[in-house]
Amino acid sequence: MTVFQRFARRPQLWIGAFVTALLFALALLSLVWTPLPPSKMQIMHRLKPPFDVGLLGNDPYGRDVASMLMVGAWNSLSTAVMAVALGGLIGTAIGLCAAQRRGLVEAALMRFCDVVFAVPPILSAMMLGAVLGAGRFTAIIAIATFMVPVFARVVLASALQIWARDFIMAARSIGKRPFGITMVHVLPNVAGQIIVQATIQLGLAILTEAGLSFLGLGMAPPAPTWGRMLAESQTYLSQAPWLAILPGLAIAFAVFGLNMLGDGLRDLIDPRHRDG
Repeated sequence: MTVFQRFARRPQLWIGAFVTALLFALALLSLVWTPLPPSKMQIMHRLKPPFDVGLLGNDPYGRDVASMLMVGAWNSLSTAVMAVALGGLIGTAIGLCAAQRRGLVEAALMRFCDVVFAVPPILSAMMLGAVLGAGRFTAIIAIATFMVPVFARVVLASALQIWARDFIMAARSIGKRPFGITMVHVLPNVAGQIIVQATIQLGLAILTEAGLSFLGLGMAPPAPTWGRMLAESQTYLSQAPWLAILPGLAIAFAVFGLNMLGDGLRDLIDPRHRDG
């Protein structure tokens, strides 16, 4: 069965790919075009409902909600992507090192990951915010720190299986050094698992970033993020419920698409599912 046939037979994969591509397309489009500048205030149009003045209405300051959602998509997605990339890079290095060295090194690295994983990203952001101040950098570091143990465990489990394979023993027998074996043979064989895990963790990172922004620990205003839009809408739930519904739907849509994509990629890459 070809890759295209396996792709076509997994609706969760192409649905997730479509939703994710749509979100990233809107985020990239916001860099060059939005219906109105997201910071432009039109007090005479404050709290206007969808389709009255703008496509999705206006917020309490008269700002265009559609424009804010588009720019918020870029701010939220870019923060999540950078956090997952940083956490994935460090976690992958830790997992590969633990699988290569084994013994006390593996035990020490995994206990370190257990300690890091025990600290929620919200608490990490609060502690970092007290030292560095709230902002995008603080959110990225807090989310990335939480991602490190996840990637480390996934990579370690996959890498240990690869180290037990016959071709690794053959590479050792001809005198290849452990670091060379890790980079040439182990890393390419666990790359698929890393990609799948990164896709799934990206959805969690978006959700976490929204929570941090909701608490005021994300990007500083007036830069719009989905989490801050939710926080600012709380006072107007009875007057303008769409101000909370729209960013909430955007977050749910993004997490849904990325989880579907991650599950589909896992089934596509996993040999046990290739003929399913």
